[in-house]
Amino acid sequence: MRPLFIIIKEQTNLNKKAMILDSLNNTNRFENLHPLFKKAFEYVKTTDFSKMEDGKYELEGSRLYVSIASICGKEKKEAAIETHKKYIDIQLPLLGVEKIGWKPGSELQEESIPYNEEKDITFYVDRPTAYTKIYPGQFAVYFPEDGHAPGIGQGNIRKVVVKVLVEE
Repeated sequence: MRPLFIIIKEQTNLNKKAMILDSLNNTNRFENLHPLFKKAFEYVKTTDFSKMEDGKYELEGSRLYVSIASICGKEKKEAAIETHKKYIDIQLPLLGVEKIGWKPGSELQEESIPYNEEKDITFYVDRPTAYTKIYPGQFAVYFPEDGHAPGIGQGNIRKVVVKVLVEE
């Protein structure tokens, strides 16, 4: 089966990747990118999130956990680009369509809120250079090299974000 859509950009350092967008039917193609990806994808494909409340659920302590959130979609101009240093995000909408802006981290120039180590997040003034729509049944992976502006959409969006600790 051919992937729905993939953006993977190899850097000079083979350990660095760039964002991925695909169908949950194709997760086996990406399970070798990180030792915890197989467990993460198995969890999201076998869990009935409609029976779970919003919140944080640890799968392997701080190495692998899931956050479930219900948000109200926002306009592109309201969505700030963020990056993380310690975690990879696997994001998937459960209800509604989410658009997420993207810009290579190497091109981000102006921080609006400096790095918060406790929350593992930096926010930027920069604007995304590309946008992707993510539908239920699809997922997007954002590596630390990826600036991403989530939460763009209309109406209510319920989503899962799997946080995977970067291997050192």
